[in-house]
Amino acid sequence: MTETVHLLTSPDAGRGRGDRAFAAIRAELEAEGRAVVELTGPTADASATAVTDAVRDGASRLVVAGGDGLVHIGVQAVAGTSTALGVVPVGTGNDFARGLGLPDDPVAATRIALGPTQAIDALRVRETWVASVATFGFAGDVNGRANRLRFPRGPSRYTVATVAELPRLRRRRVRLTVDDEMHEFDAALVAVANTAWFGGGMEICPDADPADGLLDITVVGDVGRIELLRFFRLVFSGAHLDHPDVHTLRGQRVTIEDDAVDLWGDGEPLGATPAVVDCQPGVVQIALPPAPR
Repeated sequence: MTETVHLLTSPDAGRGRGDRAFAAIRAELEAEGRAVVELTGPTADASATAVTDAVRDGASRLVVAGGDGLVHIGVQAVAGTSTALGVVPVGTGNDFARGLGLPDDPVAATRIALGPTQAIDALRVRETWVASVATFGFAGDVNGRANRLRFPRGPSRYTVATVAELPRLRRRRVRLTVDDEMHEFDAALVAVANTAWFGGGMEICPDADPADGLLDITVVGDVGRIELLRFFRLVFSGAHLDHPDVHTLRGQRVTIEDDAVDLWGDGEPLGATPAVVDCQPGVVQIALPPAPR
C-alpha cells in the first residue's frame, strides 16, 4: 500500500533556493512512490490548522520543509501522537535540523525524512511545545529584532539583529529552580535547550541531547556589551562554556522567576515570564540519519 505523506512548506521561503528546493522535494517524494498531500496555507495560522487537522485525522507521516518556525508548527501537531515527523531544512536558521545532524541537501534530507523514526524529547511551556531552545533576555530581544528584519535573509539576519540590540543590553536578577534546586543569577541571557543550537548556528548548549529526558540550561551572567560581543564569537564553536560568567545546569524542569520578560521558543513568542519549562521525554517520533558505525 502506498504511504501518503503530508507535506508542509513555507510560502515565505519560496524564493530562489526555496522554489528549487520544494520542487526537488516533491519530485523525490514521488520518485519514492509516496502520495503527497499538500498542507501549506496562505498564512502560518492556516498551515497550523491544516497540519493539526491532518494529524487528528490519522496522518502517518508529516514532512516539514522549511526553517525552525515551520518545525515549530509541525511539532505542535505531532507531539504525543504516532505521526512520524520528517524535517527538510530550507529556512533561515535551521537550528533544529542542525541539532539532529540532518544534511543541507534537500534531496538527501527528504530521503531521511521518509526513513525509520526514533522518539525524541520536546520542551513544554504552558500549552506550547518547543523543539529546540527556549530563551529570554538578550537572545530573546535579538530574536524579536531578527523576526522584524526583511533583509538580510539567512543566518546573517541574527548577526545584524545582535549588533542592533547591543546598545539596549540589560542584565536582570533571575531565579531559576531546576527540579528542586534554586539558583540566582545576574543574567544577560538564559537558554533552555532540547537541542544544542539557536540563533542561526550558535551552539548555546553543546551537550544538549534531545533523547536524554533532560533539558540543558546555559546562563550568560553579568557581562558588558564588549564582553558579550566576544561571547557571541565563541558561541558558534561552543567554546563559550569556558567563560567565567557562563553557567550550565541540567534537569527535567526549570521554573523561571522574572518580571514579565518575553520568552521565545524555536524563534517564536511564548508569552512572558514567570514560566515553567518541562522536558517531556520521547513525545516526538522523528526520522533521523542512521547512527554512524
